[in-house]
Amino acid sequence: MNIITISREFGSGGRELGKRIADALGYAYYDREIITAIAEKHEMNEHYVENVLENGFPTAFPISYGRTFSFTDVAGQHAIDLLSTQCTLLKELAARENCVIVGRSANVILEEYNPLNIFVYADLESKIKRCRERASENESLTDNEMKKKFKQIDAGRAKHQRFLSDAKWGDKSGYHMCINTSGLVIKNIAPVVADFAKHYFECI
Repeated sequence: MNIITISREFGSGGRELGKRIADALGYAYYDREIITAIAEKHEMNEHYVENVLENGFPTAFPISYGRTFSFTDVAGQHAIDLLSTQCTLLKELAARENCVIVGRSANVILEEYNPLNIFVYADLESKIKRCRERASENESLTDNEMKKKFKQIDAGRAKHQRFLSDAKWGDKSGYHMCINTSGLVIKNIAPVVADFAKHYFECI
């Protein structure tokens, strides 16, 4: 199967880019659906599951994906149970069909599938602008509050990957393509990235 993983800074447009690439290639697209499936399996609230997966890992506990998950602390074990379910689910999706998967450290979890790994980033001004354009009417964060949100969410994503791999989140050596979306229109660059993906899968 052909697998594309999208890692992204919050506000960089990675989610939109992933969806447009999937549509261009006729691939399945997975994003929030992963959290929903995990929450349903464990009969938990989606927001709780998302929060635990992004922030609930014990930082002092070293682990490499592929080892047996074990932890004596109840909260830590809870987080590991959710992570284990996520790893299993991602592998099931990857084995089922060609797909684009956004986030969830899919680039390291699905390494054996030789996925095309993409990292999407942007400058602060572009991220703030993009978030404001997509914000609901009742959202009124200041620029400083947005900056804090960016740092918090991206730190959680980096922490999630550190729990699974020595590969550093956002380090160009861990990706086949790094895309700076600053000042760019996502729908205009998606076809170019889709063409690159076609070439990548023809070569592997």
